[in-house]
Amino acid sequence: MRQLWNLANQLTLFRFLLVPFILIAMVYGRHSAALALFLAAAVTDAIDGLVARRLNQRTPIGAYLDPIADKLLLSSSFFVLAVIGSVPWWLVILILGRDAMILVTGVVIRLATSIRDFPPTVLGKANTAVQIVTVFGFVLRNAWSFPPLEWLTGQIVWLAAAVTLASGAHYAVITSRRLARHTSQ
Repeated sequence: MRQLWNLANQLTLFRFLLVPFILIAMVYGRHSAALALFLAAAVTDAIDGLVARRLNQRTPIGAYLDPIADKLLLSSSFFVLAVIGSVPWWLVILILGRDAMILVTGVVIRLATSIRDFPPTVLGKANTAVQIVTVFGFVLRNAWSFPPLEWLTGQIVWLAAAVTLASGAHYAVITSRRLARHTSQ
């Protein structure tokens, strides 16, 4: 319990608390507020990792909570952006489908084998970064109507889709190789 109260984990918990406010702001058309809150969440995400490394505040609970906070923020933001008509549903289904595939695979592997760690990959981190930029782009476009943002968000949808597919395929390849090594031992 003591681990939970260090600064890095408090910043992660703050990000959890911001999620419903971001979503409510989006649903009620308070796009400037949603943008400010989303930026606050993004900044705390960057700072909590920096604090954990610099102040030696890495904890097992923080290693679990940080990616969960990221997924909660991004998945729910994509869902609400689709509900309000900003993001195409096919992109949301693709993103949530990839995440569901990874989650189910991880649970099955944990239950069926002794494999317990699932370290993030470069493509997985790139996927998270692209998703953050995508949500930010659409929230910014909703808050500030500017023709180049229309074009940019139209393009970033395709980048998000490509990185989502690539990272999902990469995860499948890496996981199958790990399972093959594990079963041959």
